[in-house]
Amino acid sequence: MDFLGPWNYTVVTDFILLGLTDDPVLRVILFVIILCIYLVTISGNLSTIVLIRTSSQLHHPMYFFLSHLAFADICLSTSVTPNMLVNFLVQRNPISYHGCGMQLGSTAVFGAVECFLLATMAYDRFVAIRNPLLYSTKMSTRVCVQFLIVAYVGGFLNSCSFTISFYVLLFCGPNHVNHFFCDFAPLVEVSCSDSSIPAAVPSFVAGSITVATVLVILVSYIYILITILKMNSNEGRHKAFSTCTAHLTAVTLYFGTVAFVYAMPKSTFSTDQNKVASVFYSVVIPMLNPIIYSLRNGDIKGALKRELGRIFS
Repeated sequence: MDFLGPWNYTVVTDFILLGLTDDPVLRVILFVIILCIYLVTISGNLSTIVLIRTSSQLHHPMYFFLSHLAFADICLSTSVTPNMLVNFLVQRNPISYHGCGMQLGSTAVFGAVECFLLATMAYDRFVAIRNPLLYSTKMSTRVCVQFLIVAYVGGFLNSCSFTISFYVLLFCGPNHVNHFFCDFAPLVEVSCSDSSIPAAVPSFVAGSITVATVLVILVSYIYILITILKMNSNEGRHKAFSTCTAHLTAVTLYFGTVAFVYAMPKSTFSTDQNKVASVFYSVVIPMLNPIIYSLRNGDIKGALKRELGRIFS
């Protein structure tokens, strides 16, 4: 901490992340588990991106967005996991003031990008099932790029709201953050300034993004369900529904966990429960997404078999 003479208080120049646990045995176990998860996350999502880029059968809007979802998963996990792994190996894990701001901003960017991409993929399924003859027009390359720009601009604006609010807050001690990464709520708790407005702005922005994207997903799937129920063929119903199951699983896992962490009243669960839920959406879900899409998507399974057959033939 540095001393600011004119105001007679100290200012925090770094934060101490308390991590998940103080138990030395449990720290070693968690280090091995999280490291394995991170390696699977990187390899699985990179494989998804490469497979979509190299397989001509996957050059469709849905898989275009899926490749960017895989990229967002890599970035979200990388924003949090390496520092968490270090925390398991050392007794005191400081992160600089600006490093904390960067970590907060990066998680806010890619967390919001995932929301937008999942909503866009729901709309893509809606168009494909409800208006298949107009699909190539409504989901043209230009439209897909526009959706992607909206996703990244939305993520950037979300990040700005959190980062600017972080730098507006004053931290004059203590500097121990009860979390494994620089999440906004634990930082507000250790701030020594009035946090009502700085806390309200990012909450409003992130809440608006979440509500808007969830509404797009709900409306899309309501119309998808109506369309499927109107189909006369059981085979057609099964085929239409099977194209949505992987996406529905990913949506349920991601938004369900985010709602638990950020939407539920803090009095209903403990800090440790909050940490576990945060691990799930920032570390575990990025690992699960490529597994979900590879196991529950026939196109990806088929493309993977063809590519592996070509490599080992």
